Amino acid sequence: MSKLLIVEDDDALREQLEIGLAAQGFEIFVAATGTDAIPAFEMNKPDLILLDLMLPGKNGIEICNEIRKTSGVPIIILTARTEDSDMIRGLEAGADDYITKPYNFDILLLKIKARLRPFEAKLTEHPIIKIGPVEMDTLSHEVRKGEKKISLTPLEFKLLLTLASKPNEVFTRESLLEQVWEYTYKADTRLVNVHVQRLRSKIEDDQENPKLVLTVRGWGYKAGPE
Repeated sequence: MSKLLIVEDDDALREQLEIGLAAQGFEIFVAATGTDAIPAFEMNKPDLILLDLMLPGKNGIEICNEIRKTSGVPIIILTARTEDSDMIRGLEAGADDYITKPYNFDILLLKIKARLRPFEAKLTEHPIIKIGPVEMDTLSHEVRKGEKKISLTPLEFKLLLTLASKPNEVFTRESLLEQVWEYTYKADTRLVNVHVQRLRSKIEDDQENPKLVLTVRGWGYKAGPE
């Protein structure tokens, strides 16, 4: 049984999520304030977090940043339709995905299940995949750049591996949403853009002048090196 932590200060919405997701077989823990979020995370060790951005105490951005210092646990942020800039800030802070309020429960459930699904890299004769100076171990899921170990979340690892497995092949944003996020419906391609920027910040020498994950203008992205 997967454990979910819901961090939401709206009592009605939190209860609605708790009841709906418990009925789907999840074990649910809740926190009603940003102050309670980190202790609830550390005590319950959830498999996924649903995180509101606007919270009393600490806000969702601060919580996301703090969790990402020690954990790659999947985080889906809950945001109002008018909070686009906050949604992007949440993704930049390390969230894997987002859903807007009022949310569609079926879509939320699809997002949760996709993020909880274990990622298994396809086994090949060469378990080490290279992209320039970066090496990805598909067995241990470790990433290194020279002697330096790079910490990627499971979703970031999957994104980089998808690109690096087919060097110079151009992936549209839509195809990356299908292959990495496992979306089967039309979705916001900004999700890809923000995660590519996060990935570049970790693996590129100069993320403003990337050599490993390249933008193909008008199409999408491909793995270098250039």
